[in-house]
Amino acid sequence: MRDHVWAIVLAGGRGLRYGRLKQLDELAGSRLVDHTVAAARRTCDRVALVLPSGVGWDGEPVDALAVGGDHQSESLRAGLAVVPAEAGVLVLADPAHPLAADRIFTEVVEAVRAGADGAVPVVPLLEVVQRVRDGVVVDTLPKQDAVVTQSPQAFRADVLRAAHADAPRPVENSGLLAALGHRVVTVPGDPANLHVATLEDLAVVRRLVR
Repeated sequence: MRDHVWAIVLAGGRGLRYGRLKQLDELAGSRLVDHTVAAARRTCDRVALVLPSGVGWDGEPVDALAVGGDHQSESLRAGLAVVPAEAGVLVLADPAHPLAADRIFTEVVEAVRAGADGAVPVVPLLEVVQRVRDGVVVDTLPKQDAVVTQSPQAFRADVLRAAHADAPRPVENSGLLAALGHRVVTVPGDPANLHVATLEDLAVVRRLVR
């Protein structure tokens, strides 16, 4: 049905920068990917999971599986390929945000159903941001209108599919859609919805869930 919401859990990364498969690291007795799949199952109609080549799935049942590529955009297109064409809204979720609350999943979907082409959770940028070269501060960047964008994010399925038809390699999907003239709105994020990019980040997230 056109109003069906499919989550695509993008767990296809190979951990080249992290040093191992980050999505399989443990948090509060479950893997990071398990937390994300569970949240997607609670809030979306169907769930597609993208995993690295050679990695099997033994977690909660999902509705479709796909093999990731060399870049997140390739993994996303692998996920799009296993999602039925009649899906209306797509939620892109990332195990690197294992503490994403169900509220965020629900609110980005509601924003798209209300007419937006995409919706992303954001939190204010409160710290000073500076540009540094060779360990020396060279500039302080303005914070006005700047936010930190989190995951999960929701998009109209037809808009996202069209944006990826030419196999781009965007840094971020909401930015790609905005650059193409689509309307991407924001919903309140959550400061606790931390991005696990390093082992130090994982240690912080583990302390939060003790």
